[in-house]
Amino acid sequence: MKDEVILALESSCDETAVAILKNGTELLANTVNTQIEDHKRFGGVYPELASRLHLKNITKVLSYALSLKGFDYHTITHVAVTGGPGLPGALQIGVMAAKTIAQYLNVPLISVHHLAGHIYANEYVTEFKYPLIALIASGGNSEIVYLPSPMKFEILGETEDDAIGEAFDKVARELGLPYPGGVNLDKISRDGNIETFKLPRPKVDGYNLSYSGLKSHLVRMIQKEPRDKDGNLPLDVVKRYARSTEVAFVDQLLDKLALAAKDYHVSQVVVGGGVSANSYLRSHVKEVFADTGIEVMIPPLWCTTDNAAMIAKAAHHMIEQGKLAPLSMTSLPNRALAEE
Repeated sequence: MKDEVILALESSCDETAVAILKNGTELLANTVNTQIEDHKRFGGVYPELASRLHLKNITKVLSYALSLKGFDYHTITHVAVTGGPGLPGALQIGVMAAKTIAQYLNVPLISVHHLAGHIYANEYVTEFKYPLIALIASGGNSEIVYLPSPMKFEILGETEDDAIGEAFDKVARELGLPYPGGVNLDKISRDGNIETFKLPRPKVDGYNLSYSGLKSHLVRMIQKEPRDKDGNLPLDVVKRYARSTEVAFVDQLLDKLALAAKDYHVSQVVVGGGVSANSYLRSHVKEVFADTGIEVMIPPLWCTTDNAAMIAKAAHHMIEQGKLAPLSMTSLPNRALAEE
């Protein structure tokens, strides 16, 4: 039988990425161009700039991925692309490139949900065992999802306001940490000897989450702290706030995850999204489920940020289910995972 070779593209936010996946398991190429340095001066992603940089970089990233020694692009059998959610202009660059390639090669097109990609990034670790619970934690999403079978998603809980990554970034900015805030907050709080202080626990029904009130409470606390003549906080104060924030934010997430896993009687839990790179989350999630008999899967660090390898993994399952997209497809910036 002919090998399945997926060319996947991802451009939903501030990474331009291309990957090539063979037969669902062999990752031939995984190229990512990040825009972090370009957005630092804005303290976050500037959407218009992101779109322009995707347009500038997409052909370079494609050329690099396709230059794999001995690879013949005529062997590509499918083209996959992130169809949403994401920044409208950024998504459009990837979608137009994918359509062009699919039409030129006369191969099927697959439109992949970005969050489905983050979930299926875990398959680079091991195969899924259904039913399972997935936790998606990123700058724009905090969701607990039940998967009864491949590519079937039921949203059990989600944030009622800010996403965990967004809240991390806002607290980090108030502490004077550089962009990306969540990453630098994690780095500065890795000292195991940092003394933490207790923070209030939001009372939210079911498996839902809330970070806005807790974030605002922390910001008000930080603003009352004494500073030096240059307006900077003492390093020990920054570390204490960073670690306490990390513990409070992640513990809320894991408490709801543990509750959902117990209630739905699953044997496997998977974690995905940019915040899955957080060191406290990666270590503590294993402790939470240590004596439960529930297997915990965490994606490798290289697959926690936005990339096309995860899009290719999800696309592989969509191909098996015959979920192809017409060349007339459009990107959907607010695409819902539950409708997949």
